[in-house]
Amino acid sequence: MAVLIRIWKDGTIADWRTRRVGLCRSLMVAAAVLFMAGFLAAQESAAQHANGTSDTATASPEYELVPEATKPAGTVEELISPDDQLDVFVMDVPELTRQYRVTTAGLIEVPLLKKPIVAAGLTPEQLAQTIREKLQAAGMVNDPFVTVQVASSHSHTVTIAGAVKNPQIFPVPSKTTLLDAISQAGGLAPDASDTAIVARGEIAGHILGLNKSDSAETGGESASSRSLKVDLKRLMEDGDPNLNVTLYPGDRVTVQRAGVVYVVGAVYRAGGFVMANEGQHMTVLRAIALANNVKSTAATKKAVIIRKDSKTPGGTEQIPLNLNKILDGHEPDQDLLANDILFIPDSAGKKALYRTGEAAAQAASLMIYRVP
Repeated sequence: MAVLIRIWKDGTIADWRTRRVGLCRSLMVAAAVLFMAGFLAAQESAAQHANGTSDTATASPEYELVPEATKPAGTVEELISPDDQLDVFVMDVPELTRQYRVTTAGLIEVPLLKKPIVAAGLTPEQLAQTIREKLQAAGMVNDPFVTVQVASSHSHTVTIAGAVKNPQIFPVPSKTTLLDAISQAGGLAPDASDTAIVARGEIAGHILGLNKSDSAETGGESASSRSLKVDLKRLMEDGDPNLNVTLYPGDRVTVQRAGVVYVVGAVYRAGGFVMANEGQHMTVLRAIALANNVKSTAATKKAVIIRKDSKTPGGTEQIPLNLNKILDGHEPDQDLLANDILFIPDSAGKKALYRTGEAAAQAASLMIYRVP
């Protein structure tokens, strides 16, 4: 039998049947490789979809992964307050679906219901549930679907004023704490006292039951009172959690200013020294000690207390002191009042010409120190 011989382009000579068999085998191997590659790619794609890490999901904005740190931790629902405008929707009951205004007493009047509903102090979801229950109890609707939204509000703020670094009114959607409010205001001012007054607004009045004369004390507040005092020293130094009172929209915080006694003249540390609590005693000797004592050039026999007095000419009274006798114990120590200026003149050269008017001007620009 004849055998066909062919000379190939590469110069080799082979049986065409042998060459064809080799080509077929090569094609089969290539097909097998492509099949396995496709199979493995399909498995990898399925695994990526199962783990939520597919390339398509990452590239598509619809499935874009949000870093954990940027995900919202949850929104705080706002509380309804008096004079708010509310959008109320009751499905299939157009007579009740409209805008309601919360009265100054914190109520809303819903048609077909005999009594008004308390709204102030509730979240929109809580009020929606209350309306739903009232309608069911009245037999108006079997299973109503109710939604409530605050259309407008002017009282979702807390005011902090007085002896703080940045007195302000800042928005509060639901509630906050006294320490948070002080932090929002930049902290206490140097002349802050140890007392803060919290005046309650309408929302707190409804939530805490402060409008009910027969209520028991709630959170340290009397039911007949709309304000309370907080000891800031215990709150700041001891961290008493009971004193970090909850503040609601409409509340006002006033940090009281402490009395300040000024020491000027021939002392080593002239300044204003805070009397932290109202009625706290500050004496001449204590003031001198806080001012790091008098200088050797001090004219201690000519010291004077400059005190405001609207009844005297010029509006000030000058009380002479002989510090030598007080320091030696021959005369009793004297109490100083808030805003008093203890002036100790300097006897060295021209400094002896220091006048009380100049002492008052210097006191106005002195640094204020809190008494430890």
